[in-house]
Amino acid sequence: MDVQRHSVHTLVFRSLKRTHDTFLHNAGILPPVDPEWEKKIKVIKARDSYGPILERVKNNAQLKARNDEHADPPPPGDESFPEEQNNAVVPYNHTQTTSTSLATMTNNTNALTFPQKKSPSMAKPKWHAPWKLYRVISGHLGWVRCCAIEPGNEWFATGSADRVIKIWDLASGKLKVSLTGHISSVRGLTFSHRHPYLFSCGEDRQVKCWDLEYNKVIRHYHGHLSAVYSMALHPSIDVLVTAGRDATARIWDMRTKANVHTLVGHTNTVASVICQNAEPQVITGSHDCTIRLWDLAAGKSRATLTNHKKSVRAVAFHPTLYMFASASPDNIKEWKCPDGKFLQNLSGHNAIVNCLAINSEGVLASGADNGTLHLWDFRTGYNFQRLQAPVQPGSMDSEAGIFSITFDMSGTRMITTEADKTIKVYKEDDSATEESHPINWRPEIIKRRKF
Repeated sequence: MDVQRHSVHTLVFRSLKRTHDTFLHNAGILPPVDPEWEKKIKVIKARDSYGPILERVKNNAQLKARNDEHADPPPPGDESFPEEQNNAVVPYNHTQTTSTSLATMTNNTNALTFPQKKSPSMAKPKWHAPWKLYRVISGHLGWVRCCAIEPGNEWFATGSADRVIKIWDLASGKLKVSLTGHISSVRGLTFSHRHPYLFSCGEDRQVKCWDLEYNKVIRHYHGHLSAVYSMALHPSIDVLVTAGRDATARIWDMRTKANVHTLVGHTNTVASVICQNAEPQVITGSHDCTIRLWDLAAGKSRATLTNHKKSVRAVAFHPTLYMFASASPDNIKEWKCPDGKFLQNLSGHNAIVNCLAINSEGVLASGADNGTLHLWDFRTGYNFQRLQAPVQPGSMDSEAGIFSITFDMSGTRMITTEADKTIKVYKEDDSATEESHPINWRPEIIKRRKF
């Protein structure tokens, strides 16, 4: 073994020495440099790297030469003008080397003008006054699931798991009337702006129309196969839209009670439905993690938005902008109508977001299952306030969920309905100023595109 190892080492050493001697011997006889070839290589490289720019240099030079022909002759004794002419850009020639081309470009600083790159501007959020709790209304015996404001802004209605709809005075918070008729939890309420009607829906699969002059049910809309979770009225035509656990949204003729369309396409509970005058007239958010934009005339889906990774529990239109927002446990997202173009994410809730509301000032309010209420600047997505209202005495801490948020007609009062069986009313803090509550805005390095 030792003899073999010795012979291997000897062979390796000899091989290395031979290689070393060979390179040392040939070091002085490298191939000569051909200047013609070097010149051609440089021209090819210049054309490949700087071709478009040099073409612009050539065009600018010709333009300047043309302007100089029409210009007045230089005044006597002025030495700067001829010097500029001497430094004028020479038209590009393919036989020129790269060094000549670069020198030409640097000499003619006036001919080349590149557009200056602007740093992406980030819109600063608008200042909004902080909101404060000023009234807690008790009276329901179960979770308060929904709320609706009367168009005259004098009173509002709430629906609860105790199967009762209660109507309250907005100014004083006093109970005006209780409406009974549902046999299970009331999940949705909405007022008609053209008739003295209140519409309600619930987990008993019933959709009812109440005449508020007589406080009686005057119409029933039969057709849903399971609990009805959400409803909306069309702003300009007498059409009612309801949605629920049977994964459909149904369009009803308000007067004839006919089921005009059944909007089919979702594969799980439809948790929220909203209506507007412009296209898309109906938007639904579902537990199948999608949002669908519907063609009301055809009764078909015109777009499906799949950006959310978790169930969509709330959607809300902006009152003045042609946009809407959607809420899910992963994020609140903002979209642009009519095609549902995604705009930005609003992150920070870290909880299941149950409800959304937007007022005309651009304040977006979101309420979550853990009782947190976040207030955002809609345009920039800046979270300017976070509230956690204390649960009522006698309630468990786990009963802190917010089920609905509603702004009144003026946008200055905000009503939340909660799992501790209370209704909480918020208003803007009149004493707050920009100095006392400054905007603590730290934009991200990479911001979404502006809109």
